[in-house]
Amino acid sequence: MTTAETRIRIHKRTARWSDEPVTAADALDFWSFAAGAANVIMQLSLPGVGYGVVESRVDSGNLLIHPWKRARTTFTYIAVAIIGSDEDKLLYREAVNSAHRHVQSTDQSPVRYNAFDRDLQMWVAACLFVGLEDTYQLLRGEMTADQAEGFYRSAWTLGTTLQVSEDQWPPTRAAFDDYWNTACQRVQFDDTVRAYLFDLIDLEMINPLLRIPFRGLLKFLTAGFLAPVFRDALGLAWSARKQRRFELLFRFVALVNRFLPSFLRQPGPHLLLADLRRRARHDKRLV
Repeated sequence: MTTAETRIRIHKRTARWSDEPVTAADALDFWSFAAGAANVIMQLSLPGVGYGVVESRVDSGNLLIHPWKRARTTFTYIAVAIIGSDEDKLLYREAVNSAHRHVQSTDQSPVRYNAFDRDLQMWVAACLFVGLEDTYQLLRGEMTADQAEGFYRSAWTLGTTLQVSEDQWPPTRAAFDDYWNTACQRVQFDDTVRAYLFDLIDLEMINPLLRIPFRGLLKFLTAGFLAPVFRDALGLAWSARKQRRFELLFRFVALVNRFLPSFLRQPGPHLLLADLRRRARHDKRLV
């Protein structure tokens, strides 16, 4: 597969903010969470991850049963991995591992999987990286080659905070493209995983008072943040007109974002870290 098939294509984006070095921490703007549902779809497009989530016996982390708790857990993990201290990473690694011990296939599962599988964890971490890189460049402009390399290297903790080893990560940003394009050849959805994901996109897990006004926007954003390989496999419609609307929306958001101070653009990760540390102090569950 080629990058044209495996990454979103943006024809016109905001101008570059600066040529200063950047890291993945710079990508944690509020609007980066708009790609959340699309990233879940990307992760679950690998059958081992898809069935690991759909069949999970850990109901407390089930997205369709406890959507807000699951969202908090995922976004907290990203915050911990990118800007958390070593102590934060250790605490959250142990908490996530305790949940992952229950996520493994049974004799009835159509796909073999185990949440401690390093290859599956590498795929999930790679999806998270792609999501951060895509949203960052929509909001801040296309990175230079040097910026892209530094950004990529700083994002390795998305995997190494759990079981992914540093030597498992492709060593350069260009090598990551090779890994990604090859890994995307395994993208597929069967009826079971597809139904689960359409329940997510249709917001079936939340109150109808919230579902009805936000469902259309979520479908639009989700399809826009999916590369053709994922969109086509799932059967989501897209068009040149929708692409132009998507790019126009993010050029407007990027313009507004440019004039906001960081404490308004990026409050979420710091609040999540503060909540994590509070929970740890009071011996409450972290995930």
